Amino acid sequence: MRVIAGSLGGRWFNVKGLGARTHPTAERVRGGLFNMLGDITGKTVFDAFAGSGAYSYEAASRGASFVLATERDRRAQRVIAENIEALELQNKVKLVRASCSAWSSTNPDVQFDIVLCDVPYDDLQFSTVALLIKHLKPNGLMVLSHPGRESSPTVNGVVVVDSSTYGDAALAIYRKEGA
Repeated sequence: MRVIAGSLGGRWFNVKGLGARTHPTAERVRGGLFNMLGDITGKTVFDAFAGSGAYSYEAASRGASFVLATERDRRAQRVIAENIEALELQNKVKLVRASCSAWSSTNPDVQFDIVLCDVPYDDLQFSTVALLIKHLKPNGLMVLSHPGRESSPTVNGVVVVDSSTYGDAALAIYRKEGA
């Protein structure tokens, strides 16, 4: 897999060793997501279901000031840690070896400009996604990747501002209304 654009555009990252439940988001979907987000220079990003870390590397490459990646799978954690080092992202991407809900419960007041939720398709965890809204700054964006055959779920506290389908995958972008 490779980073699509930004300062690391064209650089490859490792996805070998990921478990069967973890699969990197296709390049086309990742590209579409970041095109929908636009310029993220200086933004803070929470990659809540980091998986391979692909969203984290892409966000850092495209100018995010800080990315927090949470992942509970040990094999995926190892792959992400190795890629952070290989891509020299230690000052921009922090890996937390925990589920996003566990991290959230111990850090309830931490907020980000963007929250990325690429949930496992076999365990959509919409209740967890709904809890992550508290980590959005006012007018912040949450991106939810979900199976393309399903409509974007309604989530209280945010409004859908954009959506797109890429074959089996769909993206919904929600905005937290300003406080």
